[in-house]
Amino acid sequence: MLAFANAKINLGLNVIEKRADGYHNLETVFYPVKLYDSLEITDAAETSCLVRGIDIPGDMTDNICLRAYRLLQHDFDLPAQQITLLKHIPVGAGLGGGSADGAFLIKLLNDKFRLGLSISAMEAYAATLGADCAFFIRDKPVFATGRGDQFTDLDLDLSGYFIVLVKPPVHVSTAEAYGGIQPAFPETGLKELIKLPVNEWNKYLKNDFEKPVFCKYPEISQIKDQLYHAGATFALMSGSGSSVFALFEQAVILPQLEKDNKVFYNI
Repeated sequence: MLAFANAKINLGLNVIEKRADGYHNLETVFYPVKLYDSLEITDAAETSCLVRGIDIPGDMTDNICLRAYRLLQHDFDLPAQQITLLKHIPVGAGLGGGSADGAFLIKLLNDKFRLGLSISAMEAYAATLGADCAFFIRDKPVFATGRGDQFTDLDLDLSGYFIVLVKPPVHVSTAEAYGGIQPAFPETGLKELIKLPVNEWNKYLKNDFEKPVFCKYPEISQIKDQLYHAGATFALMSGSGSSVFALFEQAVILPQLEKDNKVFYNI
């Protein structure tokens, strides 16, 4: 059984305060985009996960797909599965690729074995895997608060824009990005700002991770500048980086950015 797990971008991101549990409260807008990993599960003698495509750092015997499987296996009598992940979404890019893989595996297992899990039940399982993982269960634009796991639906459609994503050869860890953050409440909340016309977003929407990440990796800041120079209506680093996305009113090709970076068009 096969599924395609898509990435997300963050349309603004404010880190508001540090919580007593060590995490941070934030507000952001998650928006799904057309950049996919593929996931397949097949019956097997023992459960394992085969990863192809982009290399994933860390222990492959305990990746998020296997953790998602074990999470459901704890509550359901699941037979062993061969999980095959073809990784296409860049890693360490602020695109939620790992979270998407975990969430879509939960949905695959629910469908294949007819577990009868509701949307809210799958979200609860996914939330234990990562702060933004539950978003990918519904996979629709949302205003997110808390750790990024409390959602309010948004009526937001960017299909009229040509979305470009640029991923430099830089990996930014989430811990590294948070290390340079000074949490603060914004003067105007993102929930209100996102209602502004898109051509005004560049004046008001921000990503609090940009300042510390751009300081350490100025090449990411330069990518954002180049996207605006190429005519972007809006550009922003996604999540904790390192990818930068841009909204264009018409199709573009950006050969200068392709020289040193991976560029994805019309995602």
